[in-house]
Amino acid sequence: MVYDAFMKRILISLAILAPMAAMAGTPSPLGPDNGKFGDWTAATYGTGAATICYAFTKPQTSSPSLPGRGLAMLTVTERSGSRDEISLTPGYTYPKSATVSVVLGNDTIPFYVQDNIAFTNSTKAALAGFARENAALATSTGPKHRPVTDKFSLSGFSDAYKAITSACPK
Repeated sequence: MVYDAFMKRILISLAILAPMAAMAGTPSPLGPDNGKFGDWTAATYGTGAATICYAFTKPQTSSPSLPGRGLAMLTVTERSGSRDEISLTPGYTYPKSATVSVVLGNDTIPFYVQDNIAFTNSTKAALAGFARENAALATSTGPKHRPVTDKFSLSGFSDAYKAITSACPK
């Protein structure tokens, strides 16, 4: 029951990222255990050329606690014409001039904000860090221009990523 509610919230968020996905059908978990790979979930949405494959996780810890905060998540998406799209949805409205970065071990990956979602152009470095590290520490400008830090587990990322790249090959 909790999983179903979580998946519905994910789909609403993904509809923001891919308007075509909202018309494509219902999500299909990838792999055993309803698409769960450690702390990550992998699924597809849509059919044929409009199929979107995505792996996502939500933060294990967040600081500070923000009343009324929506769903925050780190997502990797595969679709026709857009490979390895890495996004960070904060669960709140980014203020103007927000900065977003993700620390993976000794590497800091910069993100840019577009339509209230943060993306990175440093895809190869981010994917290598996701596969190598145990956690990703995202820091972004939050409400009232105060920093917000979310810690995402990377346990299961490699298997979830393999599932989505197999389901949505180039």
